[in-house]
Amino acid sequence: MTGHTLQYLREADVVFGIGCSFTRHGMAASIPAGKTLIHATNDERDLNKNYAADYPLLGDARLVLRQFIEAVKSQGGRPAGRENVRAELERVRAAWLAEWAAALGSKEVPINPYRVIAEFMRTVNPRDAIVTHDSGSPRDQLLPFYRAVSPRSYLGWASRMHSAPGSAHHRRQARRPDKFCVNFMGDAAFGMTGLDFETAVRCGTPILTVVLNNSAMAIEIPHLVVSHDKYGARDIGGRYADLGRAMGGWSERVEQPEDIAGAFARARKATESGQAALLEFITSQETRFSNRGALR
Repeated sequence: MTGHTLQYLREADVVFGIGCSFTRHGMAASIPAGKTLIHATNDERDLNKNYAADYPLLGDARLVLRQFIEAVKSQGGRPAGRENVRAELERVRAAWLAEWAAALGSKEVPINPYRVIAEFMRTVNPRDAIVTHDSGSPRDQLLPFYRAVSPRSYLGWASRMHSAPGSAHHRRQARRPDKFCVNFMGDAAFGMTGLDFETAVRCGTPILTVVLNNSAMAIEIPHLVVSHDKYGARDIGGRYADLGRAMGGWSERVEQPEDIAGAFARARKATESGQAALLEFITSQETRFSNRGALR
């Protein structure tokens, strides 16, 4: 999670969950004890499932939020000190980003995956994009840093290592054909469902698949110690740009950090011409994540 999310979850008196399940899970932030919990959801099965809600609300998020807004207006409108809160939030966010500046701007080779994410955000206007990811390292690296600014423009998953290509394909084909639809995958995820790229080629769906290839299941390094020492269980490999090209798509393999931005621009141009595109970035086995497990 972001640094400001961590700070405010720790300091908040009230936690208001809107349209979420509040499921207690190893891949989700825990809610610290001692909070007043407001839980608004349209699924009664999630109410009081893992956390006892002080104020459970069953209803559509849009309708519930409208009622809240009207209630606040009836009590005098905006609370005092709102701008001070906004300024404090930006200060905390800037301090957190400063801790990650070296990774986000890294010139190391193999490429640091955070540099790939940073260059993507600099190159692509989030208003023009729909972004999703698979689980594993790409999820935990992208999730804290990518800032979606439009509804339904970011699809985040907890543990689905088979979903990203299909999700991007669906969003482009059925929902928003005007958007730049991008799915981020690791090489392990591509090994499971990478051939779905052929579906995009065959159907003429111009999505971009980004493969962060570190030749390993890096996020599993702490968990596969014995099996890796005996059998090399974490080691994987391949030239996925070549595979994407063989399946009929546009593809490019990127090994230098200074080439990242240009590669994204070329890939987007390929999708605008109607081609499914694949970018393979050769990355380091980065295992640092922003506040992963900080509230567990």
